[in-house]
Amino acid sequence: MIPLNAPNLVTLSRIILIPLLIGLYYLPDAWMPEHNRNVAATAVFIFAGITDWLDGYLARRLNQMSAFGAFLDPVADKLIVAGALVVLLYLNRVDMLVALIIIGREIAISALREWMAQIGRSRNVAVAFVGKIKTVAQMTALIALLLWEPLIPGVSTPLLGTVALWIAAILTLWSMFHYLRLAAPHFSGDAPVESDTVTRARPKGEGDRPSQARQV
Repeated sequence: MIPLNAPNLVTLSRIILIPLLIGLYYLPDAWMPEHNRNVAATAVFIFAGITDWLDGYLARRLNQMSAFGAFLDPVADKLIVAGALVVLLYLNRVDMLVALIIIGREIAISALREWMAQIGRSRNVAVAFVGKIKTVAQMTALIALLLWEPLIPGVSTPLLGTVALWIAAILTLWSMFHYLRLAAPHFSGDAPVESDTVTRARPKGEGDRPSQARQV
């Protein structure tokens, strides 16, 4: 039975926000001018980021950690990032290559982690510091590109977002190669398989932030 406790409900709310984020840009201009749409979309995305912190806090505070939460949290993170990138592609605010790098990396690393877990070596693809920096750059970029409005005097918000997203894309490739290098010795099938007794952790964010183990 799926544990629909407070942390998991908060995580589910992050997934529910995705169609809201996308749907804002389908509203007629008469209903919501572009400026209001940008502000609303940015607010939705920031709120989603807050729920990412909140579900982990509640899980620890209420001792309501579960395997379902460990699965759902990184999925929700990746979906909200992908949703934001799709919106920005629709608005021609991001380069298709950058979006492909970021989304493609998430798919590749998720598959890699699943495979490494199956052979009992999930610790080989643990969190890397470069991944944390990438997450900060990526979130900064997505917020700036969704807002698209002047915020800091003398600083172009679109330019800030574009530069930050390219930095995130470069770090994304760097972290992917880091994980692949750690996993490479096991690709041949000659490396010994060890039992992975570590409790599956609940990754915070898109898989590159510190994780919090959630118990059933």
